[in-house]
Order: sequence, then structure tokens, then C-alpha cells
Amino acid sequence: MKRHLVSAADLSREDALLILDTAEEMAQLSGRAVKKLPTLRGRTVVNLFFEDSTRTKTSFEVAEKRLSADVINFSAKGSSVSKGESLKDTALTLQAMGADAVVIRHHASGAPARLAQSDWLHGSVINAGDGTHEHPTQALLDAFTMRRHLNAGSGRDLAGRRITIVGDILHSRVARSNVHLLTTLGAHVTFVAPPTLVPIGIENWPCDVSYDLESVLPKTDALMMLRVQRERMNAAFFPTEREYSRRYGLDGARLARLPEHAIVMHPGPMVRGMEITAEVADSPRCTVVEQVANGVSVRMAVLYLLLGGAVFADGATDTARTDAARTEAVRTDSSEAAL
Repeated sequence: MKRHLVSAADLSREDALLILDTAEEMAQLSGRAVKKLPTLRGRTVVNLFFEDSTRTKTSFEVAEKRLSADVINFSAKGSSVSKGESLKDTALTLQAMGADAVVIRHHASGAPARLAQSDWLHGSVINAGDGTHEHPTQALLDAFTMRRHLNAGSGRDLAGRRITIVGDILHSRVARSNVHLLTTLGAHVTFVAPPTLVPIGIENWPCDVSYDLESVLPKTDALMMLRVQRERMNAAFFPTEREYSRRYGLDGARLARLPEHAIVMHPGPMVRGMEITAEVADSPRCTVVEQVANGVSVRMAVLYLLLGGAVFADGATDTARTDAARTEAVRTDSSEAAL
């Protein structure tokens, strides 16, 4: 594992499988009476959120506390940032306080990368979403959920699986991270969206593009619906919500066109009645709640590997050494937690 997690594109297949396999082990904690490991005891993790968040922020906080880290939640509202303090000065302040890792969500694309590449912080930087750029831990939890349903088993990838992502691709950091990670894991990705919500230069991305949702449904293994991000729009990208829902929304009739094994996903928050109907959102084939639960396990795995697991100074991946170290460490931590 590298020192930071800024982009899903930085993960090799071995890195991604290491995180997913570690998350499987972390998921076993959820069924125990005591859901904590002492792995990060004495480590300080700062959640630095410049944008509003419910699922991601809470998920990271739960993951950090289950690993026994000291957690500091920093919100831009009501802080010195609202008085004009720069990202650099905020980072230097956190470094002076001894932060071992910073989980950052920022409205500006590239802010986590700037933080990781600077000498302002000596700890790890984890990207929790930056502008319209990327959201790597969301892609990891999505891949984790897909693997459990479509190709379960430690060490397995998503080779040959066909993933369809529908909606506001233009403004979606989730779509960008997913296309990188899913392609790395061997899946075939197809984007479906109105022409106005397709990014310029998408022909250079490792994916197919379609404007007809009906045609891709019968050959889809996992269908991910995206929210239309009106807060990032400065123009009219489609005529009306009703028209968008008619062409690109998922209802019961379209759900029936999917193969029987196919699952429906959504990164949240869902806008029921627009991109997805209540009937589909509440269907047993919809994995939205499961994705939230899996997010805690995946983020525990990321924090564990960056701060408490087997990390090699040369940045190389040694699967045998890493797997052995991870298994032994988790076993040891679980034994200590039981005591």
C-alpha cells in the first residue's frame, strides 16, 4: 500500500484486492458483541470536511472508532476556514496537533492531491471526495458489494462482469472512481446518460457510452443509478425532471428487464421518483443499505492498511508477505479485543 489514497487510478489490481480481502475480514467484526480492534490505539485521525456529508463522514468516523483511533471531526462551517484561513494553514495546524491521517472532502477538485503532495502534513491523506474529480473509497465499497453478489471469494476480481452506470456522469466523482477501479478489476463499464451529462473527452476513458438505457439492461450484471447533482449545475442540462425520469429513471418495468442475478446500486443520497422509484429502491435487489454497511468495513480496511497494517517503504506489493501479515495482525487484534 502507498502512503495516501487520493485516486482509484493509483490502485493496482493487487492493491485493490488487498483492500477488498482485508475488508472481508473487517466485516466479521459487525456480528460480534464487541466491534472494536486496538489496531490504531494512540493514532489520531482528523475528518476534514469542507462539504456537507452524512454517509461518508459517519462511515469514516465509525470505522476509525472501531479501530480505536482518536477521532477529531473538523467542519469548515464555524471554523477558521469561514474566516478566510487557507487549506495550507489548516493543514499546518493539524500537523502541529499531531494528526496521523487526514480524511478530506473538499469542493475543489485536486485539493486532496495538493495536500498529499505538499510537506504540510506528515501523515496519510485519504480522499473522501473532491469536487467532480474522485471518491475512491466509494468505488472500493461498490466493488466490494459487487464482488459479494457476483463473484464472491477472497482473491477474486470482477473479470467479465458488465457494470452499467446511469445518470449525471458529468458531475459525478463516483463514476470517475468506479470506471478506474472496476476496469482494474477486469469489469466492463458502460455509461448511460443524456448527451449533455456526458463529459468531454469520454472517448478516452476505458468504457462504452450509450444514450439508450433499455438496450443495455438485458446484458447488465450490476446497475448503478446516480443522482442528478443540481448543486453543481449552472445551466439546464435536460428539459424537465419528468422527461429525465422517463428516459433514464429506473422503475419496476425496467427492473424486470435486468437478468435475474443482477443487482441495483446507488451511492446515495437517492431522489426517489426521479432517478429511481420507491418500488425499486425498496426492492430486495437494491443494495443501497448494504453498501452503507460495507462502507464501514472497506474504510476500516483502508485505515488499517495505511496506518496499522503491513506497509512497505519501497511502495511495492508483496502479496504473500502482506496477506500473512494482515491475517496475523487481524487475528492478534481480535484476540486482544476479546480480552
